[in-house]
Amino acid sequence: MNPLPRLLPTAATDETFGGVTYHIGGELVPVLSVDVSNTPVYFEHHILLWKNSNVRISIKPLKGAVKRMLAGMQVFVTEASGDGIIAFSRDGAGHIVPIHLGAGEELHVREHQFLAATESVEYTFERVRGITNMFLGQSGFFIDRFRGHREDGVLWLHGYGNVFEKVLAAGETIDVEPGGWLYKDPDVKMDTVVDRLSSGLFAAGFNFIVNRFTGPGRVGIQSMYVNNSTSDR
Repeated sequence: MNPLPRLLPTAATDETFGGVTYHIGGELVPVLSVDVSNTPVYFEHHILLWKNSNVRISIKPLKGAVKRMLAGMQVFVTEASGDGIIAFSRDGAGHIVPIHLGAGEELHVREHQFLAATESVEYTFERVRGITNMFLGQSGFFIDRFRGHREDGVLWLHGYGNVFEKVLAAGETIDVEPGGWLYKDPDVKMDTVVDRLSSGLFAAGFNFIVNRFTGPGRVGIQSMYVNNSTSDR
C-alpha cells in the first residue's frame, strides 16, 4: 500500500534550533512561544498575542519591496528582539508547523501561511502562473520562498485544520485540491490538471481541477481551506 500522508506533530516543548528555543501548544487555536534573547525573529504584524516587556518590536523591510507592493503583497514584516519571550497566534483553528532549515536549504510556501522565522531565514517570492492557482488556489499569483542563508534557522507556518506531509519519491505524484497544499520542497514540481467530467447528465459541463505534485521531495497538505480574501486574518 502506498504510504499515506503523515500527520505532523501538533506540539513542541523546549525545542531548540537555529539559535532559539520555542514551544507550540494549544488544541484548537495553537500558540507559538519563542525565546528571542539570542536571535531575533520576524513575523506578520497581526499575529502577536503577548510578549515580555523587555522584548522590542521593530520594522523589517523585505527584499523586492516595489514588486511586492505592486502585487498587493506585504512590504514589511515585524521583528522581535531583546531579552524575553514573544508569543504568536493566528485567528483561526489550525496547526503550527516548525520547519528547520539548514544553510542553503529552501522551502516554497503558499501565500498567507507564513507565521514567523528567525532572522537568518531569507524571505522572497516567485510568481506562479495557471488558472487554478489564480482562482481556486486563493491569491496564488505568488509563492513565498524561504531559504536558510548563512546559518541554520527556523520557519514557522500556520495551516488550517491539521497539517499532513507526504514525501514523494522521484517521479511519484500526488493530486491535491488547490486550496489544500501548504508547502513543498523546491525540487517538487507543481502542475495544474483539469479533468472534464463527461459521464452523467449533470456532470457533463463541469471540470475537476487539482494541483499535481511530482517528486522528489516533501509536500505539506492542510485539511481545511480558508479563503483569505474574504476571511478576517
